Amino acid sequence: MNARTHQELAGFIWRICNLLRGTYKRNEYRKVILPLTVLRRFDCVMEDTRQAVRQAHSTSGSLSNEVRHTLLLTTAGRGFYNTSPFEFATLLNDPNKLAQNLQAYINDFSPNVRDIVEKFGFSEHIQRMAEKNLLYNVVTQFSHVDLSPEAVDNTQMGYVFEELIRIGSEQANEEAGEHFTPREVIRLMVNLILSSEDDLNKAGTVKTVYDPACGTGGMLSVADEFLREHNSAIQPILFGQDYNDESWAICKSDILIKGEDADLIVLGDSFTQDAYNIRDDGQRQTFDYMLANPPFGVEWKNQETEIKREHSTLGHHGRFGAGLPRINDGSLLFLQHMLSKMRLAEQGGSRIAIVFNGSPLFTGDAGQGESEIRHWIIKNDWLEAIVALPDQLFYNTGISTYIWVLTNRKEPHRVGKVQLIDARQMYVKMRKSLGNKRNELSQEQIDDIARIHGSFQDGETRAIIDEDPVTHLTRTRARVVSKIFDNDEFGYRKVTVERPLRLNFAATAERISRLDEQRTFQNLAKSNKADPTQQADAIAKGKAKQKAIRNLLRTVSEETKGKTFLDAAQFSATLDANAKKAKVRLNKGERTAILSALGERDPAAEPCLDDNGNIQPDPDLRDTETVPLRERVEAYIAREVLPHAPDAWTDHAKTKIGYEVPLNRQFYVYEPPRALEDIETSLQTLESEIAQLLAEVTT
Repeated sequence: MNARTHQELAGFIWRICNLLRGTYKRNEYRKVILPLTVLRRFDCVMEDTRQAVRQAHSTSGSLSNEVRHTLLLTTAGRGFYNTSPFEFATLLNDPNKLAQNLQAYINDFSPNVRDIVEKFGFSEHIQRMAEKNLLYNVVTQFSHVDLSPEAVDNTQMGYVFEELIRIGSEQANEEAGEHFTPREVIRLMVNLILSSEDDLNKAGTVKTVYDPACGTGGMLSVADEFLREHNSAIQPILFGQDYNDESWAICKSDILIKGEDADLIVLGDSFTQDAYNIRDDGQRQTFDYMLANPPFGVEWKNQETEIKREHSTLGHHGRFGAGLPRINDGSLLFLQHMLSKMRLAEQGGSRIAIVFNGSPLFTGDAGQGESEIRHWIIKNDWLEAIVALPDQLFYNTGISTYIWVLTNRKEPHRVGKVQLIDARQMYVKMRKSLGNKRNELSQEQIDDIARIHGSFQDGETRAIIDEDPVTHLTRTRARVVSKIFDNDEFGYRKVTVERPLRLNFAATAERISRLDEQRTFQNLAKSNKADPTQQADAIAKGKAKQKAIRNLLRTVSEETKGKTFLDAAQFSATLDANAKKAKVRLNKGERTAILSALGERDPAAEPCLDDNGNIQPDPDLRDTETVPLRERVEAYIAREVLPHAPDAWTDHAKTKIGYEVPLNRQFYVYEPPRALEDIETSLQTLESEIAQLLAEVTT
């Protein structure tokens, strides 16, 4: 059966949806078609052992459930069975009891199939179709579809089911992006992590593939297809997990239909219910290849407690030791989760491809979660490449997306390097948009991007054909599509630059009045004593102290005649001398409050010193500079800061290391503005066109 025939059979099955019109919306069709396709396929597959299973079931009444289950699986010769007296053909014998009998037929399946159908929520649709008199006709149509292994083998049936998934997701394009990644994007991801592998042609090779957010299983299916195309004797083992019931049911159905181990597709939250943490032998679970398209910008508040607990208690022995991103975007948590499942390099290592939006490239300042995660990844030399994809590739978003390729076994010429690939202009327009999806990658473009990745050339170019935004004429330009960087080129130091606090001081009436705004001074007339008598005494003493301080400052004002001091030390000496004469003892807080009230910033003043004689920094003048890791901080400050602020200095204790990947900036191409003559010509042309249109309207 060729690809066209797969599509024809899937199209034939999908046309049964015509019976649902009016009762169902287009985006609901898959809720009927997919589970019925699964049931019909299993019904056909069980034909050769149906009677044997029924007989084994009828004689197994004295056995335990576990033993009976094993017996029936063995008798069926596959990963599922059904003990019902019904089959699709006989279900139609009694139209009045069809809904009841169909439900009974489903209930007699093995637990794994019952669980799938339950997660599809198909029982609700059985009743819904029965109430609208649709059920008999729909089941009749499916009973005429020959999905027996003789007509459609497991691999071919997998293609048919995947085509139905694709059609259903496109029909529901307003929500498809949550569970469905465009197949051409998956093919590119698979090519990027598998095309360089040199052991895929070996006989008996076993490869494990894992997707922690598997959705409907597209990543796993395309990886499986790629591996088998390169080696028919290869043994891919597919592992997946997803928290969405319907997506999980679709993925598990697809795996089961192909005759593979569907028990490896697990329902649950990968963060809080990691199904692949520790193997049965007590060793950490690892995989050869991992792919994922985690949801963009989804918060992890519901998992916050468990994730923070693992981060704080296990550190790098757990999954999230590198850091935690912002609560409203868990993308980098998925990546850390996958990195924790890499095989050791000496055991063959692992390769990873994951789709992100732009946020994980640069979000998070130095020292913050996202930056720390990038720092950890790049420091360990795991980041191999990042591919910038065209926008409007996905069904539920038009934003720019990026494929990150990571591995812990880089090829020798890639060690210590990261390749950035700009594929933003490599797309073809779709004839008809699907939601936000207006662009797609052709197979030639997928092959070319994979070729660019494989060639690993800095400065490699491609001829890009685009449209001039003003003239709307097509133009061909050579654009750089590949750049190679050393790992540390993405790192920087966030340096804190301080400048002296410069204040002048004067004991004027206006400045003395500001003392009432100082919290320390205000608190003198307050008390937290529980006893009313003690409270009153404390307040009285505080008010007396306030009065004494005011009198002290008036004395200073009279003595200095409102003089403005440009040296804080001189003014402090004057204040202390008068306080000693007046026998007013000032504690540190009161002294600070006085200086804050009487001081004003003055660039001409001398720097203020702390108690240890060190220059005090001015918080209002504090700034930060981003210094590339490859540059000496002192040289950068001398060149960029000191010419403008000669009194500045660097507080090295506050320096933080950050990492970001400014991919778009690296491929930015300056577009010079149009000449004024060209703009004037365009305006004149537009004026003529408008005048002509107005003339046509008025005639």
